[in-house]
Amino acid sequence: MATANQATLAAPRFLGLPETQGTRVFLLASSAAAIIAVMAGIWMWTSQPDYRVLFANYTDRDGGAIVAALQQMNIPYKFTDGGTAILVPDTMVADARLKLASQGLPRGGNVGFELMENQKMGISQFLEQVNFQRALEGELARSIETISSVQSARVHLAMPKDSVFVRDQQKPTASVVLNLYSSRLLDQHQVSAIVHLVASSVPDLPAQNVTIVDQSGNLLSDTSRQAGTGQLNPSQLKYVQDLQQEIVKKIESIISPIVGNNNVRAEATADVDFTHVEQAAETYKPNPTPDSATVRSMQSSESGNRAGANASGIPGALSNQPPTNATAPITTGAGANGASGAPAAASSPSQKESTINYEVDKTVRYTQQAMGGVKRLAVAVVINYKHETDKNGKAVSRELNDAEKAQVLSLAKEAMGFNQERGDTINVVNTQFISTEKEAADIPIWKQTETIEMVKSIGKYIAGTLGIMYLFFGYLKPLITKIMERSKKPPQRAVPEPEEEEDEGTVVNLGNKEPPPEEFQFKSAQAYEKDLEIAKNLSKQDPKIVANVVKTWVNSEQ
Repeated sequence: MATANQATLAAPRFLGLPETQGTRVFLLASSAAAIIAVMAGIWMWTSQPDYRVLFANYTDRDGGAIVAALQQMNIPYKFTDGGTAILVPDTMVADARLKLASQGLPRGGNVGFELMENQKMGISQFLEQVNFQRALEGELARSIETISSVQSARVHLAMPKDSVFVRDQQKPTASVVLNLYSSRLLDQHQVSAIVHLVASSVPDLPAQNVTIVDQSGNLLSDTSRQAGTGQLNPSQLKYVQDLQQEIVKKIESIISPIVGNNNVRAEATADVDFTHVEQAAETYKPNPTPDSATVRSMQSSESGNRAGANASGIPGALSNQPPTNATAPITTGAGANGASGAPAAASSPSQKESTINYEVDKTVRYTQQAMGGVKRLAVAVVINYKHETDKNGKAVSRELNDAEKAQVLSLAKEAMGFNQERGDTINVVNTQFISTEKEAADIPIWKQTETIEMVKSIGKYIAGTLGIMYLFFGYLKPLITKIMERSKKPPQRAVPEPEEEEDEGTVVNLGNKEPPPEEFQFKSAQAYEKDLEIAKNLSKQDPKIVANVVKTWVNSEQ
């Protein structure tokens, strides 16, 4: 502190200014102002908020609208990454996003159904249809951009005019161009989802009329790759993966309580049959015995001639009437059968026919086999050595014995649904796990990201506080005290330093000579002012005396 005060007092000589009381007070005040400015800068540095990204990768139109909205809301902002991201204080990120969302910002590069809100009066039907198509394309692009792997999307719809003739009707088509994020890809399941999303949003648009292309020109919606009989579609592949993961999860969950967590690894391979089989069979067997057979139909007929004359006469009403009572007496004997007395005719033989039809023993079977049947399972299980504690309390590891291996094998078979007739296989291996890194239970607290960020924030505030305190107590407070002391004293005039004659052989060290005390300088200045005033009055009253004194000085110098 003494060095700072000496430097401040020596500043007028260094700058070539007159060494007066006002000059010293001015320099002290300037130094105090500079120190205050440094302290204010340190305080602003410590109190500056952390900025977080509000929006990034926006269009120029959205960027201008967002900046204008932030200025209206008096929210500070700044740009980074070459203007591709807008940052606001971290405490205002959520509030700013909600307020901007209420204004429909950011809108993105696509125009949606808000285009229909600004329809001009007198617009033609053609322009109205074009605006509707543009709005539909924009809304579809916005929906596709919500997928995590898609950065931006463009949708083109070709919607033909309606025709009253069936043969002239055409189906609409759609083309989608996707711009994916770096190092991200879309699987076939996601591509199919986008295809069905577009097809379901446009009337009469079939899924096969939707084409999807990425930014590299790759055709993602190539349905010809799935036309072969030997290839699986994405849903079938996902089913196989889920089945294998489910088997692995069951095996690890049932064995982990025995060998401990992270001491068992399992992998499963499933051979799944996705063939669709439909079978119809009609089987005929020999008829059983007649006693147990079922009669289907039975038909019998009987034929024969009875004795007596045949009916005769003229067809008509009389012949159809029953005969009248006889008038002649009935006689028996030879002449009873006729006038000629011939014997009675003999009766002719009868004939019977019977036909019986039995049901045919027939079996009709219609079989439809479901897809996704498991043909074969192969499972591999690796178990780490068992960790135990010996008598001395030291942790040791040992190999599983035969009983423990058999127990693990039995549990794994039950968990996977082992079927020997199906050809399933399982292999259990007990070995020592080799770790490439030293196993650490948890990350130390001093290495955690949250702890590092907290220490940085606290360190910034502590450093700023210490810097302000050092400048205040080390420089600002002494300067203020000095200014207050000098402001209380009356103004002083500079006193010429007396010239000291140097004798030969005498070396006078003026650099090490201490300046006179301030009280002595003040008294000397008062005496000088008093003598100067007396000399002025004397020269006015008696100029001859002054002339004689000056003449004496001149003669003495000669």
